[in-house]
Amino acid sequence: MTKRALVIGGGIAGIQASLDLAEAGAEVFLVERRPSIGGRMAQLDKTFPTNDCAMCILSPKLVEVSKHPNITLFTNAELLALEGDAPAFTARIRKLPRYVDEAKCTGCGICTTKCPVRLPDPHNQGLSKTRAIRIPFPQAVPAVPLIDASSCLYLTRGKCGVCQKLCQAEAIDYEQKPEDVELPVGAAILALGSEEFDATLKDEYGYHTFPNVISSIELERLLSASGPTLGLVQRPSDGHEPARVAFLQCVGSRDLQIGHDYCSAICCTQAAKDSIILTEHLHGVESTIFNMDVRACGKGFDRFVDRARQEHGVRFLRARVSSVEAEPDTENLFIRYVSEDGRLLGEPFDLVVLSVGLCVSDSIKQTIRRLDLKTDEHGFVSTPVFNPVQSSRSGVFVCGTACGPKDIPESVVEASGAASAALVQLAGCEAKRVQVQRAEAIDLRGEPTRIGAFVCRCGINIASTVDVPAVVQYAAGLPKVVHAQEFLFACAKDSQKAIALAIKEKRLTRVVVAACTPRTHEPLFQGTLESSGLNPYLFEFANIREHCAWVHQHEPEQATAKARDLVRIAAAKAARLEPLEKSRLGVTHSALVIGGGAAGLTAALDLAAQGYPVHVVEREAQLGGNLLKIHHALDGSDTDAFLRQLIGQVEANQRITVHLGRTIQAISGYVGNFKTQLASGNGAPNPPLEHGVVIVATGATPEVPKEYLYGVDSRVRTQLEFEEFLASGRASEVRALKSVVMIQCVGSRDAEHPYCTRICCGTAVKNSLRLKESNPKVRVYVLCRDVRVYGLNERWYRRAREQGVMFLRYEEGGKPQVATEKGRLQVRAWDPILGKTLALDADLLVLSAGIEPNKDNRVLSQLLKVPLDADGFFLEAHVKLRPVDFATEGVFVCGLAHYPKHLGESIAQARAAAARAATILSKSEIEAEGKVAAVEAARCSGCGACVELCAYKAIELDPVLRVAVVNEATCKGCGTCAASCRSGAIDLKGFRNEQILEAVNAL
Repeated sequence: MTKRALVIGGGIAGIQASLDLAEAGAEVFLVERRPSIGGRMAQLDKTFPTNDCAMCILSPKLVEVSKHPNITLFTNAELLALEGDAPAFTARIRKLPRYVDEAKCTGCGICTTKCPVRLPDPHNQGLSKTRAIRIPFPQAVPAVPLIDASSCLYLTRGKCGVCQKLCQAEAIDYEQKPEDVELPVGAAILALGSEEFDATLKDEYGYHTFPNVISSIELERLLSASGPTLGLVQRPSDGHEPARVAFLQCVGSRDLQIGHDYCSAICCTQAAKDSIILTEHLHGVESTIFNMDVRACGKGFDRFVDRARQEHGVRFLRARVSSVEAEPDTENLFIRYVSEDGRLLGEPFDLVVLSVGLCVSDSIKQTIRRLDLKTDEHGFVSTPVFNPVQSSRSGVFVCGTACGPKDIPESVVEASGAASAALVQLAGCEAKRVQVQRAEAIDLRGEPTRIGAFVCRCGINIASTVDVPAVVQYAAGLPKVVHAQEFLFACAKDSQKAIALAIKEKRLTRVVVAACTPRTHEPLFQGTLESSGLNPYLFEFANIREHCAWVHQHEPEQATAKARDLVRIAAAKAARLEPLEKSRLGVTHSALVIGGGAAGLTAALDLAAQGYPVHVVEREAQLGGNLLKIHHALDGSDTDAFLRQLIGQVEANQRITVHLGRTIQAISGYVGNFKTQLASGNGAPNPPLEHGVVIVATGATPEVPKEYLYGVDSRVRTQLEFEEFLASGRASEVRALKSVVMIQCVGSRDAEHPYCTRICCGTAVKNSLRLKESNPKVRVYVLCRDVRVYGLNERWYRRAREQGVMFLRYEEGGKPQVATEKGRLQVRAWDPILGKTLALDADLLVLSAGIEPNKDNRVLSQLLKVPLDADGFFLEAHVKLRPVDFATEGVFVCGLAHYPKHLGESIAQARAAAARAATILSKSEIEAEGKVAAVEAARCSGCGACVELCAYKAIELDPVLRVAVVNEATCKGCGTCAASCRSGAIDLKGFRNEQILEAVNAL
């Protein structure tokens, strides 16, 4: 039986799951109900907290899916049924007619320009018009038009037919009918996502009544360079720029009136992001965010919100809006709200943005019913807390917002986690080996240099500052440039086809692309060259976005001149480029997991279940990590029982070898071929462990409070100590408590630790509920800045309030004061609602202490050559789309080592790390980078300076010849050795002296 998997949903979660499965050798059928993949991320302008262009980082993924030989894409299709049992499912898919033959269509787009029918553009949220035949957006995959059958004149009235008459490829087919397909699959992943709440259901806000009240996704389209106004933010009523903008949070979330008593998790940081972007689009704009809590609890999110406040002047106002009214003559808006101290106030605004929540649409519910999956009361797929990607049906897994509101990184993590679960399900099935279709290499011998220069507008990211046509015209006149062309988005699939066509027709021998950053896009363009028969290293990138357009936004003439310079430099260097070859490396099919907590053990079990031997190294004398100190999850699930089961499975698994009481002494090697030396406590030598990948799951350390009398008064405890007290069976002591006070953000969200620990609010709620179960009469006060119980966990916060737990706010500059009064603990805190200081007597004071990175993270980061972030946690390759990868290939991270998170999130990330590791371990060999150092032996003096300087230990001295030798598999192409060689014997391929000097001379 062949490894076959079904992925339902082509948003970012479905895309990631498909790519991970395909790279691990599974044949994937990706089914998307829309005409193109990309999902909601394709409609976003930027992504927080880095403000990366959403489409710029998504587009390479779209193209990768379209090109992957193991992925079959079904767009404009729906699942009818999933019959049978795992691993022998039969999926019945219905392909709906798009009335365009995908096999014949060339994507020229002529049909979309001549259609006489105009209708609201769904991609732009109806803010602009499109045609009855359309390509959803410029970077759409597949780049094939779709005819809207309900609007097409020919399909509704038998008239027109202009698109069919114009199509030279004869791709228009009005006779297309629905087509049912049966697919044998062994596992299925549901990644359908969710939908935005329909804000018309909250009529007090005037959505679709007042034109200047818009939704958050509509603002995303207005901000987008490819949106209806090309990034010019205008009021819908009159086209004027708004001077005062209000964001109303929790529209369709945390609202019992409409039955949505959950938090949508993304809205607070999205509003902060859009406020920041607004200040970049509109000089002097004032933004106010009306909120209940600011739930910015992801990695880097608190700093991002602080940046919005401090650098961009965004006002966060804790208030609940009662109504939005409009002035009939001006369409200006007036917001009435109740302030935190109970006053009814009002303010005028030019534009109101509703931060709409996420919900499950009827169409998504229908698919979930067809899969026969259990859901919660809101329609989200139910998953166990200890296995957050497992649905109620064996062999069917779930990821992304289909199982609850979450941000992009969490969706991507769950997608990879679901892929790992599916790979476990498919273990034992025969892998489908990826057969890369490579074009016949172009013979360049004797050929003159012919350069093609392609300049990207990047919507208006570049074109709003740089005169792109002028740059194209300039490039066309450069030496050896025989072709120059402009693209709206060079990363779009149709643009890639155009580059490939130009290579063929103009017989190009070198390619220059002037666009955004090579960090994310260079592999995409190199792949296009390779598929066209050109060596991928005959390519040069000119970054005219980050290095030009973005840093010279207010200097268009100088920016255009600089763009010309950058293109000229790139073309000069390109003329001297040489073909390079990648080394092929064998793979050691085993893994090293560093850390024996819940995350490390979960990753080890997943890899072992897929057939790979695993070494687990734990520095303590027992397995379990931080979970040894936790007894229950937020929903009441027994974590003690879960941990016992987890450890038992690991100890019983013959593929897993556990090394207790050991630490890492040294790591050498490279992706696919690592060697690790463990430190031995008794001094006896240990044989090195050989493995192909490394997973870092070393956890983190609970903060030891330095305030509030902790360590001075025994009645002051941390939440971990309080949880141990509640679980200890001392029922009489628990029942004797009359008053318990909890203080949040102890050792987090402060100057020393400027990040949210993410779990503290949930832990306080959990322990409050357990205390109330044992002692219903006890008074519980939780002193907090914000209550960050996000997503579906909001229900437990509500239950705590229903049980009588009091949540009292304090501000950052007004921390509670703790003292002893006549032998009793007393906590004093300012209450902004009452407008006075409260004095609370406490039998116990419980501190929600933060989580710190392990102190030995720095040592491990140096051994593995992976970075740490500013706080000391391990830094992933990309915060949004590569949240478990490192920039160092073959090394992955999960759990608290990456950032504080709940147990279920750590488990999902552990499974994600296993999936990413499996994409390497499943291969017999992998390719190394071509841009590596090369030594000219005749000039090498054997001084050894390069050996000492190489951070990656990629250079050794030949003991016989006394010359430097480069291990191309280990070399990262950093160039340190080339820069330091006194003899000039080392060059870096792709950056040879003559190539760099040619570029310098061009400047």
